[in-house]
Amino acid sequence: MMLKTTTEAYQLLSRLGASERLLTHVKLVGEAAEILISKFENMDLQFDANLIRLGVAIHDAGKILHPNELDGPGSLHEPAGEKMLLDHGVQKIVARCCITHAQWQHGDLSLEELSVAAADKLWKGKREAELELKLIETIAIQKQVDQWDMFTALDDVFEAIAADGTERLQRSSHVTIS
Repeated sequence: MMLKTTTEAYQLLSRLGASERLLTHVKLVGEAAEILISKFENMDLQFDANLIRLGVAIHDAGKILHPNELDGPGSLHEPAGEKMLLDHGVQKIVARCCITHAQWQHGDLSLEELSVAAADKLWKGKREAELELKLIETIAIQKQVDQWDMFTALDDVFEAIAADGTERLQRSSHVTIS
């Protein structure tokens, strides 16, 4: 099924057996992503906001098959999620976010893929300097400016998202795994 909206993505996850905890998680990551999207729009960037939204909505789909990775470490959910989504007709560029949200250090990723990865860190208040610098560099290249000209504005938004991480984590922990 070709996904067009986050509602469709959440419905697919539910049909595939996603727990309420997993659905809450992707929605909280989505809150962080919406702040990034708003900043990018204010900067007049060329990007696909819907790809970021869909990528965030499905990035942890593989945790349906590997529920132990919802609370613990592990990377089995990454290829498992991509394969499961591709098997259900989800567009390759969206399904790929199951891999790239965690393996952002490898390869040449798009602004959208880096944004999904950043939102997945920032939602809980975690700053990942190397990832943030990759995103800043990608944006600076698009805007044709020095990356340090982009640093302050983007660092401020990263910090604002991270500052609300504790509150989002509290909302996340109120959901029991079903």
